Amino acid sequence: MKSGILLDMKNICKEYPGVQALDNVPFQLEAGEIHALLGENGAGKSTLIKVLTGAESLTSGAVFLNGKSVRVKNPLQAQHMGISTVYQEVNLCPNLSVSENIHIGREPRTRYGLIDWKTMESRSRELLAGFDLDIDVIRALDNYSVAVQQMVAIARSCDISARILILDEPTSSLTDTEVDKLFSVMRRLRDEGMGIIFVTHFLDQVYQVCDRITVLRNGRYICTENTKALDKVSLVGRMIGKDYSELSGSRTSREETGDKDILMDVRGLYKSGTISPLNLSLRQGEILGFGGLLGSGRSEAARVIFGADRPDGGDLSLEGEPALFKTPLEGIRAGLAFCPEERKVEGIVGELSIRDNIMLALQAKKGMTKPLDPDEVDRLTRKYIELLQIKTPDEHQTVKNLSGGNQQKVILARWLATDPRILILDEPTRGIDVGTKAEIQKIMISLADGGMSVVFISSEIDEMMRCCERMVVLKDRAVVCELSGETLTESRVMQSIAGKGE
Repeated sequence: MKSGILLDMKNICKEYPGVQALDNVPFQLEAGEIHALLGENGAGKSTLIKVLTGAESLTSGAVFLNGKSVRVKNPLQAQHMGISTVYQEVNLCPNLSVSENIHIGREPRTRYGLIDWKTMESRSRELLAGFDLDIDVIRALDNYSVAVQQMVAIARSCDISARILILDEPTSSLTDTEVDKLFSVMRRLRDEGMGIIFVTHFLDQVYQVCDRITVLRNGRYICTENTKALDKVSLVGRMIGKDYSELSGSRTSREETGDKDILMDVRGLYKSGTISPLNLSLRQGEILGFGGLLGSGRSEAARVIFGADRPDGGDLSLEGEPALFKTPLEGIRAGLAFCPEERKVEGIVGELSIRDNIMLALQAKKGMTKPLDPDEVDRLTRKYIELLQIKTPDEHQTVKNLSGGNQQKVILARWLATDPRILILDEPTRGIDVGTKAEIQKIMISLADGGMSVVFISSEIDEMMRCCERMVVLKDRAVVCELSGETLTESRVMQSIAGKGE
């Protein structure tokens, strides 16, 4: 394994209008190490990476590569310097072939100046074989899974002789098997002398694969530690600046839900090819969990209930009155709210302000021909920015400039502004830092304590156990069991997901 300081960033400062995104942050990366860069959303991780890759210019500070001072002006220059980045959302060209993506901008040429397709494809196969990837390099990239696309992006990085590889949330959409394969590749690249910066919210993965950890908080440097020397509880404390025990809020009245009035009753509700007939109820002021693996039907069930997907049959009633929703607007006007799983695609409108984003659902509920009262808009916007502790200079900030956790809070504020009876939250804490995650959990519990009914979907069973009073477990697009009280245990949930003991 090669060693020595590969990258040395000193006193990095980055200022935006009204915001100090990075405040004298240092960061060192050694050759032949996997270095985790951790912190809450808004801690400065993305900004530091943008400065390193030339996507943003630094305000002050210095960057050294192999001991030599450099000024990275743009991502292309960073690539020429041996710095390559693979993002969660792979930034390659899905319509081009695998081979074209690997060699784009560096295509081998014949003596006549034409692209040498045969050589390019042969090189691609040889390169991918080193990653245990046997795929048709002539097919378009979008024919392959996210995991394969990420491997192609990493292979491209190796082909351009990158010395520094930045992996920004690469495992969010991968299965456990795909994660294991990625980690195997990362370890091999590390052993060959590459320096890898690994940005993730999955702390267990940090302890699986990383040699060192650097923590940022609120744009400031907190610490750099050897992974083996920093236990998980201490790490969480440094990331959020709080004692971990403060985050352990839990719902204590799980066993008492049986005497609550049923607010919503669903019988035989289904959509062909999407979700089998659903039979479930939701009580006043409870948090009902939808458990199961990805693809189990959790999100599909929520969308059919809300009216985002039109059901093919079945019944739904609210307080005993028929209320089957064929469109989201019908659901909104009946008092339902739905925070979707894909917040960047189906949630936020990035170019609009926080104020405008918060008011979207309320305006739809009232009707587009009935303008909202400006004073009421100002009051509601300020109320929910304060209630949800949205970190922003003011309500006119463009939403795309907020961290992921604060974007999630804006979506939550949008639906709370409609004063819903039922709030459906689909993966509201996915991809956000542990501190904001705990805040959203506490808000959800507080809303239920106040009488709102909540449907909560999460891939993290421990999170569901902390928050839910009952849970319906789905498997293969159907409900396989309902758990509550003493039967609601992590082992029972896991057994049900696995198809045992329903």
